Formats: sequence, structure tokens, C-alpha cells
Amino acid sequence: MAILVAFLRAVNVGGTGKLPMAELRALCAAVGFDGVRTYIQSGNVLFRTTLAPDAARAALESALRAQFGKPFDIVVRDARDLRDAIRANPFKAASPSKVAVLFLDHAPPADVIATAKGRRDEEIGLGPREVFIHYPSGMGRSRLWLAGMETGTARNLNSVTRLAEMAKEDV
Repeated sequence: MAILVAFLRAVNVGGTGKLPMAELRALCAAVGFDGVRTYIQSGNVLFRTTLAPDAARAALESALRAQFGKPFDIVVRDARDLRDAIRANPFKAASPSKVAVLFLDHAPPADVIATAKGRRDEEIGLGPREVFIHYPSGMGRSRLWLAGMETGTARNLNSVTRLAEMAKEDV
């Protein structure tokens, strides 16, 4: 069984993206995923499955749509993908709390840096299916918009590292 991590886009503690993690865990178990665990209240769920990542994403998207009546954007990575993203981080000297990994289902657009809008002091680096963003002044103050942000989902490097550790613990 593979250990996968699903990142749900636009899930938070309150507001329109509210999804209690207990409900997410129960839904994942009902889909047939094993060892379901969530991490913080922002739509990070780790599980074991025999499904390939794309099939697991499709199953979870379908179950969420059936239960909540709306689509959810989800990006799925396996444990190796998370470790590779951490190693590929081009901003190793920066505080991990100020580095975000924007996970995409595809390669970043070639012009993602050139077409960035609202950029101030942010630094941007590209990975195979990720965009790394260093926010020296903090994420909360940034007005940065990048192509891919509308379907991808970002997590700070602390969260990505913790999820990689959790995936390793489950091996």
C-alpha cells in the first residue's frame, strides 16, 4: 500500500471553506483509505491505499462532491514526492515558516515568474510540479498572484516537512 498525502485547496477553520477534519477523516475511511490522519485544520490528509495517486484524488474528489455538493480541488503526493520537494527548496537559508510550496498537478507554466502580479520582495523558484515562494515580509502581507494558484494549493515548508515525517512514521 502506498502512503499518500492529499492537500485540499481552500479549506480552513472558518468561513466558506470550513471542513472539520473529523469529517474529512471519516469520509476518507468511507472511500476505503486506511490509516487516515489529518494534520492541522487546513485540509491535509494522509492515508494508505492501493490506488494510484490520480485514482485516489478522483475518489476523494467524488466523495467530497457527493457529501458537500461542490467541487474540491485536491493535489495528491506520495511520501517520496514530499521528500523531493523539501530537497528541491531553493530557499534553504530562509525560515521554513516564510517559504511556501505551491503544489500543482502539472509543471508550472514556463512564464510563471515573468507573469507574477503583485510581487514585492517575494522570491520565486520552480520545481517539477511545484512553485517555491519565499515571503521575506511574511505571507499575510503579500499580494502575490501566480499562474497556477487558482488550481494549486500552497503549504508552508514547516507543514510539508511535518507531513513528510508523518508519512515516514507510517511506513
